[in-house]
Amino acid sequence: MSFAVPSLPSLSPLPLCNHPARPSRSSPRRSALPAAAAAAANAERERAENGRSLMRALYDDGFGSASVKDYFDATRAIMKDDGGPPPRWFCPVECKPSVEDPPLLLFLPGSDGVGTGLILHHRSLGKVFQVRCLHIPVNDRTPFEGLVKIVEQTIKYEHAVSPKRPIYIVGESFGGCLALAVAARNPTIDLILILVNPATSFQKNKVQPLLPVVEALPSNLHFTVPYLLSFVMGNPLKMAMVSVADDLPPQQTLEQLQYSLPSLLPLLSELSNIIPKNTLLWKLKLLKSAAAYTNSRLHAVEAEVLLLVSDNDNLLPSAEEADRLWASLKNCRVRHFKDNGHTLLLEDGINLLSIIKATRIYRRSRQHDYVTDFLPPTISEFQKSFKRDNRWYDLLVNPIMFSTLKDGTIVRGLSGVPNKGPVLLVGNHMLMGMELNSLYEGFVREKKAVLRGMAHPVLFATKYETSSQEMTRFDEMSIYGALPVTPINMYRLFAREEFVLLYPGGAREALHRKGEEYKLFWPDRPEFVRMAAKFGVTIIPFGVVGEDDVAQLVLDYNDLKDLPLVREWIEEMNQDAVRLRADINGEISNQEIYIPGLLPKLPGRFYFLFGKPIETKGMDILKDRRNANLVYLNVKSEIESIISYLRRKREEDSYRSLTQRLLYQATWGFSTQVPSFEP
Repeated sequence: MSFAVPSLPSLSPLPLCNHPARPSRSSPRRSALPAAAAAAANAERERAENGRSLMRALYDDGFGSASVKDYFDATRAIMKDDGGPPPRWFCPVECKPSVEDPPLLLFLPGSDGVGTGLILHHRSLGKVFQVRCLHIPVNDRTPFEGLVKIVEQTIKYEHAVSPKRPIYIVGESFGGCLALAVAARNPTIDLILILVNPATSFQKNKVQPLLPVVEALPSNLHFTVPYLLSFVMGNPLKMAMVSVADDLPPQQTLEQLQYSLPSLLPLLSELSNIIPKNTLLWKLKLLKSAAAYTNSRLHAVEAEVLLLVSDNDNLLPSAEEADRLWASLKNCRVRHFKDNGHTLLLEDGINLLSIIKATRIYRRSRQHDYVTDFLPPTISEFQKSFKRDNRWYDLLVNPIMFSTLKDGTIVRGLSGVPNKGPVLLVGNHMLMGMELNSLYEGFVREKKAVLRGMAHPVLFATKYETSSQEMTRFDEMSIYGALPVTPINMYRLFAREEFVLLYPGGAREALHRKGEEYKLFWPDRPEFVRMAAKFGVTIIPFGVVGEDDVAQLVLDYNDLKDLPLVREWIEEMNQDAVRLRADINGEISNQEIYIPGLLPKLPGRFYFLFGKPIETKGMDILKDRRNANLVYLNVKSEIESIISYLRRKREEDSYRSLTQRLLYQATWGFSTQVPSFEP
């Protein structure tokens, strides 16, 4: 199989794949060169060190630097120097891994076969994966089973070289069939499949009425076919929005879109070169055989599967097909994108790396490690989360943060919090954890620090997911560092000198009952003090108030358990859930998971105060349980005092009301920091 790379302006003209050449039996064995080996080792150490510096919070992943126009430019270039059969792999030159031992990611293209469909994601994926893309030349007529064997040969070789490393396969449309077929034939290889609108439902596709027209169409009119297909393949508006900058005023956004959309439409004529008539007819036959071959082998697929589904797919019934695949595959998860079309990976707002991180499928060994496999949020993810998706929430609650210096002075901002770890933030949960967005944003923005939030394991349990699952708030929490609360995870985070966020009250505080606002539900025994002291962790007690200014709790657990149908649903949801602190007496053991009934209010404001740092380094509490308990009670008492302080001081805030804040921002600008009380 050839690994030559076609000459492209945006793809490397050289064979950059990190695929070791197979040694020839007739070639002489060369002796090792110590100097070269030493140089290679030094280069590897330098690369690893550079990688660690690049993998800090808000690193630039390069996402958004490419557009759909780049896709057509790369496609035009690869078609110009196609080289003819056979199919082969190429490595995008933009892909430069910045992590140690990155896993392999293979991209299997859709029906076009070009292999450039991942171009919007090359830079971001290329920092954490070894990326290779399959190119199937236009005139290639390799049958489906032949393509399966080509991909299979590659994964078998890579598995033999690195048996403990997973292999990712991103399959788009036709490539989704190819990925499933390969997985079915290789159940013992650790594969992770990411399927984007797979063509397993080809028999139900929505272009069937066009097929007789395509067959009868004269060759000189074939150029019209791409325009017909463009109406069903993707969402032109979403594709054009890729070139429009974020956070622009509506007028400028419209102006950029008016330029981007018309410039995109003429590029559709390139499809007639990518898929000439004879090739199109061959591709349709290939799709039919691919769907039949794959569907007959779904039962044999053992791989981990993530299915990305466009609800507005006008080419295939992908949303309906998701239900069937979810039920047929043994280990399948689904994420729906309700506003996107068939060409999901070329549309605005879709960052494949973010999806991989949010669904917690990125790993470099057999099992996902929440500590070592975590990738910090990038600048593009931060902008999407807090400047696009959650900007209205931030505007409504307008969080204000204070911190305490070592001398006890309270100041606005986070200057009282250490800049380096290990740091343990211990505080109170508001209802439904509604303070978390503001907390994560504040620390990433001001401290460039990721809070590794210790969360209830039920939030990471995939058994509660369905075939209609969309991206959720819990998915986003994974991007910003949330992980299951366990002593081992906390121990390892302290050892790595990270920032750890802990709520001793856990689910009992986040899902409190009526009249229990700002009440702490802590276990009697000190759970974190001795471990923190072992690593010299700085403990920061903090409090937050504001939930009672945002929503009113109208139906709590006591109300819902009296409703028969709701009670059964709650019991079923909690039946197999991990029960934390079940062996402890008191209210803290009542950690039932449920969804409370809330009545929104005209929002007030969130107030955070981070208390005076408590240094545990050198404290003689490792062996003395009594001293550890005193520190524990001191932290709890400090948080209760902070909550009382904030509830009292917010009465002095002239801008606690949303109306007053909006008037201030309308006068001084919405990016202006709104004043608050004087601490």
